[in-house]
Amino acid sequence: MDFRPERPLPPAADIVALARCRLLAGLSPDEIRRLLAWAEHLEVRAGVVFLREGDESQDMYFVLGGEARLRRHELALKPLGPGDHFGALGLLTARPRTTSVTAVTPLTLARVSPESWRELSVREPHLALRIVQSLLREVRDDLVEMTDSVGALLQGRSLPRSREVAVRLGREVRRVATGTPVRALLPAEVEGALVVAGLLGQKPVSLSTPLFSDATVAPLTVAHLEGRQIYTHTVGLLLLSAASRVAPDLVVRLGPSRGPAQLVDVHGPCDRSGLARALDEEMRRLVREDIPIRQEHWMLEEAMALFRERGWDDAAHLLRTRREGTAPLAALDPVYALSPGPLLPSTGMARDFRLEVSGGEIYLDYGKSDPLRAGLVRAPPPRDARMLEEHRAWLATLGVTSVGAFNELCISGQVSQLIRVAEGFHEKQIGRIADDAASRRDRLRIIAIAGPSSSGKTTFIKRLTVQLQINGLNPVGLSLDDYYVDREKTVRGEDGNFDFEALEALDLALLQDHVARLLAGEEVTSARYDFRSGQSRPDGGPRIRLREKDVLLLEGIHGLNPRLLGSIPAEGQLYRVFIHPATTLALDRLTRVSATDLRLLRRIVRDRHGRGYGAAATIARWPAVQRGEQSHIFPFQAESDAVFDSSLIYEPAVLKVYAERYLLEVPQQDAAYSTAIRLRHLIDRFVSIYPDHVPPTSILREFVGESGFEY
Repeated sequence: MDFRPERPLPPAADIVALARCRLLAGLSPDEIRRLLAWAEHLEVRAGVVFLREGDESQDMYFVLGGEARLRRHELALKPLGPGDHFGALGLLTARPRTTSVTAVTPLTLARVSPESWRELSVREPHLALRIVQSLLREVRDDLVEMTDSVGALLQGRSLPRSREVAVRLGREVRRVATGTPVRALLPAEVEGALVVAGLLGQKPVSLSTPLFSDATVAPLTVAHLEGRQIYTHTVGLLLLSAASRVAPDLVVRLGPSRGPAQLVDVHGPCDRSGLARALDEEMRRLVREDIPIRQEHWMLEEAMALFRERGWDDAAHLLRTRREGTAPLAALDPVYALSPGPLLPSTGMARDFRLEVSGGEIYLDYGKSDPLRAGLVRAPPPRDARMLEEHRAWLATLGVTSVGAFNELCISGQVSQLIRVAEGFHEKQIGRIADDAASRRDRLRIIAIAGPSSSGKTTFIKRLTVQLQINGLNPVGLSLDDYYVDREKTVRGEDGNFDFEALEALDLALLQDHVARLLAGEEVTSARYDFRSGQSRPDGGPRIRLREKDVLLLEGIHGLNPRLLGSIPAEGQLYRVFIHPATTLALDRLTRVSATDLRLLRRIVRDRHGRGYGAAATIARWPAVQRGEQSHIFPFQAESDAVFDSSLIYEPAVLKVYAERYLLEVPQQDAAYSTAIRLRHLIDRFVSIYPDHVPPTSILREFVGESGFEY
């Protein structure tokens, strides 16, 4: 007798869909209908991970409509569509799930629970036996295919692969199966810092990277410069995925950095506070879902078509100048972006972030795990924001809105005009600062200039001097570097080493005495510091005096610090200028050229080109330089009376001419290699511009040589 539960008959379309199912091959339409009568009908939203690797659930599913993706250990196995099934082994063996399943589109499923299967087996044993026999045939075929694939992997080359590889982890050497993912060999944290990737040799790779040869593997944490890049890029991709879900009509992109936080550019009318709350909520939901982040390689034409279709024109433009025939993409449904390199394997690892609204803008803070985090997010000072807006405005006028657009402008023969406009913008801004300072001539006595490493202070000061002299003011220079205390008296940092960037490393009493006497009209023998011997000479510098139209020009990293001069300058006597490269171009909506990377490239070229230091040594010193800037420069940016953006939009294309070779000089076994290879990939995105086009007075000449200010 035919026993069936009292349920409505399944739609004919469902029977047609399952007629294509490999597991149900040989069953008649009536038998498929009887099976569906024992199944529960489900609807699943796009993006939901409804089955996870390791879950204890034992349901079997049939896909009636839509598309899903099957994954194991973050590796994409195959797409699933109407007629496919999954979970049968879990139903029959009661073992934990070995794969994860994500809905790519809205899904319609038929689910057979263990209870329904047991009832079906009792009431319709012949039908249950037919399904089990078909499943065994399917497992046999899959096993043969897998064995053939492994055989091809191990033996299908002229030299076969070994079935095991030797992996060095610190002092330990372990033998593991070929194909073991890096993640399986590394801890989750090191000294409280999240492990975000592996170092294969010294090259950062995703935690899901399989090992196919003997290798040295080490953890890369978020505390490292390259680890931080991986973490922030992943959180950025998470934000874009959330934005595409909660606000698909808005254009959202990651903007420039603002200290440890990053501006979220939103194009379109919206309530910023409401949007920030919605984005934060959706991002945290995606984290809870622990969705795999895919790294895919597309044919170049396919990728360009995808980006054009989705309105990511900056990415499509950039791919036009790509040398390779394929493009690496990062994907977190429904977003595809140009791959910035290794990323976290899944959203569940991106736990520490927050969105805040300040000054009417949304900022993404990467949380307490960010080594560069230094307090609350703040909007840039109004004068800084105005300068950045002016810079963006003239770039938009020329059509330079991304690296890809910049490359196309260069290819079309407009390099010279682009350089003239960029340099003209600099001259205009320097002139404005000089005019502003000169407008205070009745009381102005000191101009202090500060900025981070490789911001272009030396050339800026020389050009500002010219503009001040045009306004009838004569700057008299005094370098803070000449007021260091003797090396053995220098304060030490937390690491026990001399902290030359601390304010206490300066002889403040001597400096303040000299400044006070200069302001009183006295002649002073300035100090001089011998960097070779580490000895200070309080009266080893030139004799200087401030005459009627003279202003004292102080240059050094502490120029904005109110403690530098104490109460010596009376109100209105001090004018502070902050200089740094602020404007950079986007690669796509996820990534852009970092101002920090720009300064590092400048320093690498200058140190190697003009001082004989290799790129590896410069990169090795960079983390300490950044820590000093975060402590002693950036916190006082708001004290400035004027801000100068020293970036030149064309300079990465010029620096590339030098940096490409200097970065290739970094040995693969060197600790600096991970940064060197990333910077090589960055400059490779730009077409080259030869330095012949660069004017002799350009700030860029400070780093590539042949400055018109060198005598």
